[in-house]
Amino acid sequence: MAITAFSFLTRLMFALVVIGAANAQLSPYFYSSTCPNLLSIIRKAVNHAVSLDLRMGASLLRLHFHDCFVNGCDASVLLADTANFTGEQTAFPNNNSLRGFDVINNIKSQVEQACPGIVSCADILAVAARDGVVALNGPSWTVALGRRDSTTASLSAANSQIPAPTMNLSALITSFSNKGFNARELVALSGSHTIGKARCTTFRNRIYNETNINGLFAATVQANCPRTGGDNNLSPLDFVSPTVFDINYFKNLISMRGLLHSDQQLFNNGSTDAQVRAYSTNSAAFFNDFANAMVKMSNLSPLLGNNGQVRRNCSRTN
Repeated sequence: MAITAFSFLTRLMFALVVIGAANAQLSPYFYSSTCPNLLSIIRKAVNHAVSLDLRMGASLLRLHFHDCFVNGCDASVLLADTANFTGEQTAFPNNNSLRGFDVINNIKSQVEQACPGIVSCADILAVAARDGVVALNGPSWTVALGRRDSTTASLSAANSQIPAPTMNLSALITSFSNKGFNARELVALSGSHTIGKARCTTFRNRIYNETNINGLFAATVQANCPRTGGDNNLSPLDFVSPTVFDINYFKNLISMRGLLHSDQQLFNNGSTDAQVRAYSTNSAAFFNDFANAMVKMSNLSPLLGNNGQVRRNCSRTN
């Protein structure tokens, strides 16, 4: 009878594990017992990285965004190309542009020392993006955890699903709508451009050819972005306070000082003008909407339960 009872309990426990995996969901407490120091490890590493390079806060946020908008938040963007595998890093929106891979790899190494084989790269990236924003005086939000890492990536999806800096308002609304975001959330998430920098190649046409731009601002940016050459020269997306997460991005749009074509489209006699005006005078509303939109974005199509894997090295599959 003892053997029979043990066998029954074994089968019951196995069934519960299977059911739990099938119904897995993200939770802020996912690693509470298996990696209790996770959040402090990530926060300290991100704070250190941002102290060395203030741009890194924006880079980690962008890395998370470019991950989630391509088939969900599964760390596919972190997979490096090999002789037999082409990832997303050479896609047009990412090539010679995405940064922060070394920071994520460093965090992963520290986490593996503390709790090997437990924490996914997708979860590390989601938390690091949040902590990068907080490090630059931006809002915080609760990151639910439990994502797993993909074993594949899609160059074509990265090329087609990530919004381009050349998009007009209609295309932006469609692009974000395809991921489940409304126009208000589009404007809130675009506020991430209150930090970080962009390459000359992404805004050259705007500063030389567009008319809905402040003349003095255009001339100032042209000094670092010639008509030809200098494609990788950088200019801040928010020229007022590029290393502080605030509402100056929206104030810039109202004064026609948006750096990217897609930025200025949010305030160009269109349907999102009112939202830009609202955020430009209410940082609390912007911070709240941005945090909520980031929670929503970080929950895009995660791999859960037995799907995917927990990569030991974020740049390659196990």
